[in-house]
Amino acid sequence: MAYWLFKSEPATWSWDDQVARGAAGEEWHGVRNYQARNHMRAMKLGDRGFFYHSNEGREIVGIVEVCAETHPDSTTDDPRWDCVDVKAVAPLPRPVSLDTCKADPRLADMVLVKNARLSVQPVTEAEWAAICDLGGLTETA
Repeated sequence: MAYWLFKSEPATWSWDDQVARGAAGEEWHGVRNYQARNHMRAMKLGDRGFFYHSNEGREIVGIVEVCAETHPDSTTDDPRWDCVDVKAVAPLPRPVSLDTCKADPRLADMVLVKNARLSVQPVTEAEWAAICDLGGLTETA
């Protein structure tokens, strides 16, 4: 299993919106960055990701799971853009802020800390475990 981080502005698509989609999940559409798109192309069913509220809140608030592998983004006719579908798995008992991530030496090399603008990014297994610890989760997968 690989780990990822998905960023969304809560005014556009929030954790609550994601949860409301249930087991069917929702397309992670609208990504128009080649690096982020390529990360989605590498995702497999069952991969897990953190759901991050950007701009407002700037914190990791939940865990999602890839429930459909890469396919054409339904919001465009441009064949360059793909997306995956994700479903909500669980909220973090304690949201983990960007400031907390930046202050934790275990996360010094995390993409979120070094390149906060990338909307879909990989997370290492060690980073996943550290965020789960900070967020109050006892199960890390």
